[in-house]
Amino acid sequence: MARLLPRDRWPAFLVTPSTLLRWHRDLVARRWTYPPAGRRQGGLPDEVVELVVRLARENPRWGYLRIVGECRKLARQRVGRLGAADPTPAPSRAGTAAWRAGLWTAFLRAQAAGMLACDFFTVETVGLSRLYVLFVVELQRRRVHLAGITAHPTGQWVAQAARNLVMDL
Repeated sequence: MARLLPRDRWPAFLVTPSTLLRWHRDLVARRWTYPPAGRRQGGLPDEVVELVVRLARENPRWGYLRIVGECRKLARQRVGRLGAADPTPAPSRAGTAAWRAGLWTAFLRAQAAGMLACDFFTVETVGLSRLYVLFVVELQRRRVHLAGITAHPTGQWVAQAARNLVMDL
């Protein structure tokens, strides 16, 4: 409506469009705010950090998940993010990260013509309902395609949206 009226007639509005948008942002923020789940202050005890660093140093091919599994086997507490003591991923400790990265880059370049990447993002409506948007990116051309929008995504819906998109491509 603001675009239809000249600027000098805007005082006829009770609130400005920016105020309406701010109110909507505040409503969305209040509706979708979740309390932090199980986070504790202070991080891990020093002996757990030392154990993880020692396991990573003595076993350079072990990755994050293997180290966490070994800690669980030892009946230690759950290991999450370790901050500054977090070991680097296993391939770079073993000295093969650059080689693997080169292979992966070459693979992606060779296969890019036939590769698609897809994901969802959400949109909050004026009525505070959530819509899920399925989109697909063509890797070689870097084009984004809208595959579908729904309030209740299911596996069947995603499969049908993908079929429809492939027919269009």
